[in-house]
Amino acid sequence: MLHTVKHCELQSGGFCFENSRRNATGTTIAGIVYKDGVILGADTRATDDMVVADKNCMKIHYIAPNIYCCGAGVAADAEITTQIMASNVELHMLNTGRPALVTMVTRQLKQMLFRYQGHIGSSLIVGGVDVTGAQLYSVYPHGSYDKLPFLTMGSGAAAAVSVFEDRFKPNMEMISSCRSEEAKQLVRDAIAAGIFCDLGSGSNVDLCVITAAGVEILRGYDRPATKGKREGQYRYKPGTTAVLTKTVTPIPLVKVDESVQIMDTE
Repeated sequence: MLHTVKHCELQSGGFCFENSRRNATGTTIAGIVYKDGVILGADTRATDDMVVADKNCMKIHYIAPNIYCCGAGVAADAEITTQIMASNVELHMLNTGRPALVTMVTRQLKQMLFRYQGHIGSSLIVGGVDVTGAQLYSVYPHGSYDKLPFLTMGSGAAAAVSVFEDRFKPNMEMISSCRSEEAKQLVRDAIAAGIFCDLGSGSNVDLCVITAAGVEILRGYDRPATKGKREGQYRYKPGTTAVLTKTVTPIPLVKVDESVQIMDTE
């Protein structure tokens, strides 16, 4: 008696990019350090490939009373990563009896993401004010990080950072000019640039202003991509456009086979 043995095919060497489309960001997040603290900003569009899954997604997440985090990438990964970090930071504060530091949060985040070697698709901008002053960090999915006075991440990052590079000034003050604060307006314009230049970003602009005095969440701070109003009527009466020629091509159908099967109900 012969037995047929099916051998398992060995996986070829090299990298595998089967899940690369899963890690597409489809987001614009940004942050700046100004004179009194940190301002974080994000758009509110959540996408599933070419489908807009949520028009008002919250991408600015709570970490600690003085620390918040913007998330780009896979929405579920960013959500659970920030929730886990908020829980760990709360336990750390209860254990030490001291408020959290932005550097401590950034270190825990990058160690956590490095442990998964980029399989957690979370690109994060961490900002806050602690005893050392205003701090702003970016943490990449594979665990590396940057510390800069202004940062952008996501698929709309290139458009957003061009606004920062053109208009950012060190120790920027929140001075009321042109009926809006300068630093808030700068972050708003950076997110709006991502919204208009990136199909994965859209809807509204959310801001989070963090100072030593507290945190202000500005949900729906601006709506730069509101739907326009149709100005005219575009209905035409039948026969408005003349039919010049008409051709009807019959398609012959030939029945090849027909069979009737009786279902066994016993």
